[in-house]
Amino acid sequence: MATYQISAGTESGTEVVPGDARYEALRRGFNQRFIATPDYVSVIGSTGEAVAALNKYLADHRSDESLSRRITVRSGGHCYENFVCGEDVGVILDLGQMDRAYLDQEMGAYCVESGATNWHVATHLYAPFGVALPGGSCYSVGAGGHVSGGGYGLLSRQHGLTVDYLYAVEVVVVRDGQHAEVVVARRDSPERELRDLWWAHTGGGGGNFGVVTRYWFKGLPKPPSQVLLHAIAWPWDKLKGQPERFKSLVRNYGLFFEYENTPRLPESLRADYTDMFTLLKLNHRANGKIGLITQLDATRPDSVQRLNAFLDWITQDLGVDPTPLDRRMGEHAPMGGLHVPTRLPWLTATQTLNGSGDNQCGKYKSAYMTRGFTEKQLDALFSHLTRADYDNPQALLQVDSYGGAINLPDSADTAVYQRSSVLKLQYQTYWSWKRDVNKDGVADQHDADVDPSIAAPHLRWIREFYRDVYADTGGVPVLAPECAAVEDRPAPVTDGCYINYPDTDLDDPEWNTSGEPSHRLYYGDNYTRLQEVKEYWDPRNVFRHAQSIQPFTR
Repeated sequence: MATYQISAGTESGTEVVPGDARYEALRRGFNQRFIATPDYVSVIGSTGEAVAALNKYLADHRSDESLSRRITVRSGGHCYENFVCGEDVGVILDLGQMDRAYLDQEMGAYCVESGATNWHVATHLYAPFGVALPGGSCYSVGAGGHVSGGGYGLLSRQHGLTVDYLYAVEVVVVRDGQHAEVVVARRDSPERELRDLWWAHTGGGGGNFGVVTRYWFKGLPKPPSQVLLHAIAWPWDKLKGQPERFKSLVRNYGLFFEYENTPRLPESLRADYTDMFTLLKLNHRANGKIGLITQLDATRPDSVQRLNAFLDWITQDLGVDPTPLDRRMGEHAPMGGLHVPTRLPWLTATQTLNGSGDNQCGKYKSAYMTRGFTEKQLDALFSHLTRADYDNPQALLQVDSYGGAINLPDSADTAVYQRSSVLKLQYQTYWSWKRDVNKDGVADQHDADVDPSIAAPHLRWIREFYRDVYADTGGVPVLAPECAAVEDRPAPVTDGCYINYPDTDLDDPEWNTSGEPSHRLYYGDNYTRLQEVKEYWDPRNVFRHAQSIQPFTR
């Protein structure tokens, strides 16, 4: 087995401990719901420092019992649950300083360090080399978790997922349970165990097998030199009293991607739309509008014609004129100037969409869909987005177009199981503390600790919303191939959940009555192989969280 000795010394990075001015910032990530109290945070600047930091942790935790204080790894800090910043975390390894993206001549591949953010990767691959990783538009998401979970973005319908280009991964592992070692696992490694470790990082999720320090990619695509960017919105006051209008828009939107490249669409729409990526923003009525963001390849001479044909078809029964998208919708800032299709260089458009939203509290859920929405689902969408007992302009369901090149690989080719989906959904709600409950003169996380009612209405809304949309399948989006039609109930149109949008409610019997555990919803038939990889590379279960891959012995 090929392992690598690191001769960079024994320094374990810069340790930030309680009392240090940096500690408050480094003990939390983007989501302010989860703030850890680690013994220290190690700021890692190299693979050697990652090895030394992990060995220090292991030396202090010789018995299985002492692992109750977890060690976790952070690249960008966008974990949606408490997997990195939980109450049981003893040490956080912060890899944000490992942020290079460059051409590795020796490997013959583009190298991206795990702490590099989406925007850094975009600029450092495109400007010198003219290529792009087809990843997300949220600028501050780190590559470490984004790639390992099967990250996608606005180029994915045309070029596939990030992991479809992954050639190799460098991981600091603890194979014997006590000592850290560095391995480089390649797609074409001669050892089966290394090929399996590579495969596990093509969608198996972060924080499962070791500390990812570097990725290498081959065959990265060239993005179009220019794209069309378009953003419009429709006022809720024209929709909330007319549910059929709302439902027709969402229905037609889903059916477009279900019917894509089939005779079920009219002749005017039988073109290659794989270059088009869309984000339908179904905001709560308190926002005032719902919106649609669309990007197409502007170098194609028919791009404007295709955009208009798509918009005409999804709005054919709407009867409401579009308006500018002039308010924040989820992570995206207002884009009032894009109500007329605008031609921009690809990198400029990527920067335009490069939002992360505010650093506040949030709860998220996900779903893959293999077909458009059912009528029951459309009713549930309208009902919960217009609820009078909840008033939050930052609550929404974002429906992304999917399919295209993403559907070309087989479900077992990578650890990303969902290769037949045409839509990808992200349920979101955001809030801040707002109230000074403990009377110390400020609003902060301590007020939420004292008063759970700050978060309660937001959690209740998103949980009930999700449960009711999937009421026919136990409150969760079950895997379509595993569940056929029953009596008068049609087969599910869903295909599980996305590990990069983790949701611990999936393992709560109050909210999931389907009988399908979270690992089944995330990984489908790929979970057993992921367990085998875990058993070999992390038998002690050093790297773990509430929904991590479990070795067979656990």
